[in-house]
Amino acid sequence: MSNARRLASALPAVVTALVMLSGCGPATRWDHTPRDYHVVRSGETLFKIAWRYGKDHRDLARWNGLGDGSLIYPGQVIRLTPPPGYASQRSAAPADPRAPTSPPAPRPAAPPLPELPSPGWQWPAAGGVAVGFGERPGTGTGILIGGRAGDPIVAAAPGQVVYSGSGLIGYGQLIILRHNDTYLSAYGHNASLLVKEGETVDRGQRIATMGEGPGREPRLHFEIRRNGQPVDPRQFLPAR
Repeated sequence: MSNARRLASALPAVVTALVMLSGCGPATRWDHTPRDYHVVRSGETLFKIAWRYGKDHRDLARWNGLGDGSLIYPGQVIRLTPPPGYASQRSAAPADPRAPTSPPAPRPAAPPLPELPSPGWQWPAAGGVAVGFGERPGTGTGILIGGRAGDPIVAAAPGQVVYSGSGLIGYGQLIILRHNDTYLSAYGHNASLLVKEGETVDRGQRIATMGEGPGREPRLHFEIRRNGQPVDPRQFLPAR
């Protein structure tokens, strides 16, 4: 049998094996592909799902009728975009000239997300910036701070731990802090996590130790998000 025929005859089995592996194996980079829905996995919170897709957890709660978003369960399907007819004060879509003259009334507009004052920030690690905001390597949504393995990582502002774990691809062992209804911060590539979800931490409190980031070098991935959107942390951190 020729090589081409052997390849053709083996292809169905290879495809079947890949499908089976994709269904039972660990998550891959395809988890970052934009999509309209997310199926809740065991241990996930609305904060974690919103962070993963670059959304605000309050938007997800409103779009899915979840109240405060605390009651989600494995297997639940979460909508990641506004439902049809949902009006938003953050982005108003232009009128469609092809629309009927008497379209159905839209749902009431969602209240705008709050713009609370930024907390007082400090640097979360002693090293210098190795990779700036929006640069590579890394997720591109924060900065990479250099240092030595095991260096202390501290809370950049007072807040509550809303995530502590390693379930988000690209961040390693990660901590997310909620500072108020507008600001979150994240600390990734840690060697160890010293706080748990639900704990309240003070500014400057040690929360983790530095681990290895991209290139297997000691790095802290640090993010600040304002209403769910990544912003350059250096505009908030004090000058060095």
